[in-house]
Formats: sequence, C-alpha cells, structure tokens
Amino acid sequence: MKLWSESFSDGETIPGQFAFGAVDPATHVRLSDNLNPHLAWADVPNGARSLVLICHDPDVPSRGDDVNQEGQTVPRDLPRVDFFHWVLIDLAADTGQIAAGEFSKGVTARGKPGPQIVGHSQSGLRHGVNDYTGWFANDTQMAGDYYGYDGPCPPWNDSIPHRYIFTLYALDIPRVPVDGKFTGQEVRDAIKNHILAQASLMGTYTLNPALLDKR
Repeated sequence: MKLWSESFSDGETIPGQFAFGAVDPATHVRLSDNLNPHLAWADVPNGARSLVLICHDPDVPSRGDDVNQEGQTVPRDLPRVDFFHWVLIDLAADTGQIAAGEFSKGVTARGKPGPQIVGHSQSGLRHGVNDYTGWFANDTQMAGDYYGYDGPCPPWNDSIPHRYIFTLYALDIPRVPVDGKFTGQEVRDAIKNHILAQASLMGTYTLNPALLDKR
C-alpha cells in the first residue's frame, strides 16, 4: 500500500497552512490556518473492508517543566511520548484520497464536534478526539473535546523539530469497535488484529526560530 501527499513530501517540512500554530516574532506563536493536508493512497489490498487514518507526533516532551518557558530550552535528550493529532475511522475501502481542508479549516476554540462527521458525502465516518483535548483541559478559553484534525504546534523552545506521522491502515472489518469519545490509542488497540496492510508518510515541523534559521 502507498500513501502520499500533494501538500508536502515524505520527510520534508509541513507548510504552515497545515499547522495549528505558526511563528510570531512578538508572541512566539500565533494560530495558523489549520487545514488538514491532502492525502492519497493506492494498492489497498483485496479484502479490505474499511480504512483508518491516524496522525501522531512521537516527539512530544514527556515532562512539561521547560515547555514554552522564557529562558529555557526543552532538552534534546528528554524522553518523548506520542501526541495524537488526527484519528479518522470507518473510511470506505474504495476511498482514494482526502482533499486539503476537507475535514479542517481553521482553529475551532473548544474543539470541532464529533465523533460523527455531519454533512460529509461519505456517511458513517467518525472522528476520535485528538490530544489537544488534554493539552487545553485547564485553559478556560480553549477547554473542550477536540475531535478530528488539529495540526502541528510543537513547543517554540524545543531543541528538536517534531515528526508528524500519517498512517493509513486497511482493515478486515467494516467498523472499528470503539464508541463514544475514543482516542488514538484506543483505536490502535482495537485494530491491531485486523490490519491487512498499512502505509505511512512523515513530515516535520518546528516553531523554534533557531531551528528554522538552520534549514
């Protein structure tokens, strides 16, 4: 199975319009266009009954002491954990692509609705919550359930660029057995014995001006 994008090339930088945050010289970070990127795929195996798409960042700091703190830098050698940015399930097996901006246009304070995706041409699609749900949990202006795609916004003082891995799974079941407010890890656990094939695409992103200057 093959997965690619017209929005960015594998291993290259994700353009800012597909990110949640962009560099701001005065405040470090401003909200960006937050469009989901274009994705397309081919060679889905015979017997596939549905598709799942997951985007995660494996480079999120495991400890937040230094995150976005003036005069501090998130150490390169700090252990890192997964942060889910997009969990889309129950795509029809004959779906061939997702258009840029099809599922996300702009940042929605308190999160986009879900899990059902209302008004889409393909019925039955569902979104899981992404990890901005936990990130904004104590923010009175932004707290809520963040369903669907919300793009990159790594710490502006991180010493490493972050990787964003889009993975498409072809499954032997028509519906993922999760319900309600489900997470990326819950979907991973639910599909692990039903995967016929998978393909991944990786882009990078940073908000650290020092790293941007080195590109």
